[in-house]
Amino acid sequence: MSPTSTAPRESEMISEPTSPESPHLAAPAAPIPPAPAAPAAATRPEEGWPIDPALDPRMGETILEIERLSLWYGAKQALHEIWMRIPKRQITAYIGPSGCGKSTLLRCINRLNDLIDEVRVEGRIRFEGSDIFDPRTDVNSLRKRIGMVFQKSNPFPKSIYENVAYGCRIHGIERKRELDEIVERSLRGAALWDEVKDRLDESALGMSGGQQQRLCIARAIAVEPEVILLDEPCSALDPIATAKIEELMVDLKERYTLVIVTHNMQQASRVSDYTAFMYLGEMVEYAPTQDLFLNPRKKQTEDYITGRFG
Repeated sequence: MSPTSTAPRESEMISEPTSPESPHLAAPAAPIPPAPAAPAAATRPEEGWPIDPALDPRMGETILEIERLSLWYGAKQALHEIWMRIPKRQITAYIGPSGCGKSTLLRCINRLNDLIDEVRVEGRIRFEGSDIFDPRTDVNSLRKRIGMVFQKSNPFPKSIYENVAYGCRIHGIERKRELDEIVERSLRGAALWDEVKDRLDESALGMSGGQQQRLCIARAIAVEPEVILLDEPCSALDPIATAKIEELMVDLKERYTLVIVTHNMQQASRVSDYTAFMYLGEMVEYAPTQDLFLNPRKKQTEDYITGRFG
């Protein structure tokens, strides 16, 4: 891509993880060491952190801190100086019109944008205190700890069992008894076990759309991540399947941190604890969900959630 070429639309970017047949990314040797847990007390801005109250909600323990994050596709800037903290074991939602940078920001968190040519990133994302852009970061280890579920369900052309076990096999788990326990635990965690326990050897491609999406969630949690990223996880589902996914997300936050991208503002208001409104690659407002929807600080936010634009 030349410096003057047009940036890809979000819908044209990488939207699926590496398939079983694809080569893995080469990665440096050292994994990100986990940092000691921070005390569960309200955080205060450090020196240099933006003071704008519309961007700095008070929260408890955080797991991710995004500092001055900017991103370019060639010469086109897609993200502008993003600052935000993401709280641990809560659901944070990104809302905003199409093309505003929501999915781009989400994919920065586990470095999926590395797979796109001519991407340049400035700033820092700290995951449990460690900078994910540090050259010593093992990207495969990072993506094990920060899982991803995509807009379109993408089960592998394998059995239901092998879809869930696949990531565990990659990480060296081969004993059948151990895999059996992980598969059952993961399918139960994704509220899918009772529906598929008698057909684990059948192809995952024969499942319904909602079941396939929950299978992808089971596949993500099988490797025991700490964070799950969900990019429009319900956009292709009917209302009944959407309700099941939303109930599942609320249950999952007891064990995981969830960050979701959604165009559905009602969904954000139903399931998220914090909501960030983005527009043209900028973070306009970030607040507890109830505050953002009922008492937005910025007129631009109010105009969007009331349907005046977007």
